[in-house]
Amino acid sequence: MSVEIGKVVEGAVTGITNFGAFIQLPEGKTGLCHISEVADDYVKDISTYLKQQQKVMVKVISIDGNGKISLSIRKAKETPPKKTNQPMQIDWQKKNVEIGLSFEEKMNKFMKESDERQQQLKAHLKDSRRGNGFNAKKESVR
Repeated sequence: MSVEIGKVVEGAVTGITNFGAFIQLPEGKTGLCHISEVADDYVKDISTYLKQQQKVMVKVISIDGNGKISLSIRKAKETPPKKTNQPMQIDWQKKNVEIGLSFEEKMNKFMKESDERQQQLKAHLKDSRRGNGFNAKKESVR
């Protein structure tokens, strides 16, 4: 059984370092599983996940020109595809369309509603005006 990119094979942990684990593959070849490829979550100490001589399933990620083999434990695990929610159905038809009104009628209605809103806004601003923080009287400075 030759080692090929994309294959999932069983191996045994032969060495643990602070940056990953060396794993003995079939045919006596050894590859490195980087610490970022050990688990899906953050791995601070690889020793909490792997032990010497532990059997693990690994996926061959790459083989470079020098024969160095990169492995992944987390990619070897079969994970079911995430379920996604169906997108909401959006009714793109405008509900408030007045059918049968001419452009002039629509414009008159718009202008009337706009004027009413402006009047309400002006009345609200007039009622809520405050001073600018200074007294109207000037005090003499000595």
